[in-house]
Amino acid sequence: MHCQQNKPLNSQIIADSLQKFNLKKTAVQKALDTLTDNGRISFKEYGKQKIYLARQDQFNILNADELNQMKEENAKLQQQLEEQMKLISEVEGEIKTLQSNLTLEQIRDRGNKLQSEVKQMEEKLKELRGGVTLVRPEDRKAVEDTYREKISQWRKRKRMFKDLWDAITENSPKDLKEFKEELGIEYDEDIGVSLQTFSDMLQHELGNHISVAKPLFAHLTPSKVIELHTTVCATSMAHYV
Repeated sequence: MHCQQNKPLNSQIIADSLQKFNLKKTAVQKALDTLTDNGRISFKEYGKQKIYLARQDQFNILNADELNQMKEENAKLQQQLEEQMKLISEVEGEIKTLQSNLTLEQIRDRGNKLQSEVKQMEEKLKELRGGVTLVRPEDRKAVEDTYREKISQWRKRKRMFKDLWDAITENSPKDLKEFKEELGIEYDEDIGVSLQTFSDMLQHELGNHISVAKPLFAHLTPSKVIELHTTVCATSMAHYV
């Protein structure tokens, strides 16, 4: 240890560092005395304390050129270490990528599932092209009537709010935008909906289909009809402006 560190140490520090070998201080002190008697190490006394140090003449002291050569070799080894660490990092990245990819068995299972979905869609498309009725006439009429009613209620409530809002804010000194935010009021446009858009869609569908006696939304699937119905109902009931 003394030669490894090559620095002055007292017996207590040496004993503490050798505790992992279950060596007691008395045994360490005895070994230090023996090494001193054999001339392997020397000591200096500072009061009651002895400081032990290795004899320097047993070391091969490098000159300036040798030190510079060692520094150059160390720099090369550091560069090689960095290159190896970079290669290791790249290999680990490739391993993670490969592990995240699907196995051949997983790819086959996925392909079979997609083929099954395509087949189902083709059968559904065939039914649609064949003019199969997907929605019963009475169901379509119920949705159309509800749609018209909700559009009408939406329009009425929008007009009622505008009349009330104009009356309240006619002589108000407050900034109307800030007042609206303070009350937590949201316009249709604030949440991305438009009464005019839904009204235009209603008129468009009537204009396109009434001449051929085809009910409104007849081209929609049941799920789309229900989705549209839910959207209009929620919009007309939740937002009055």
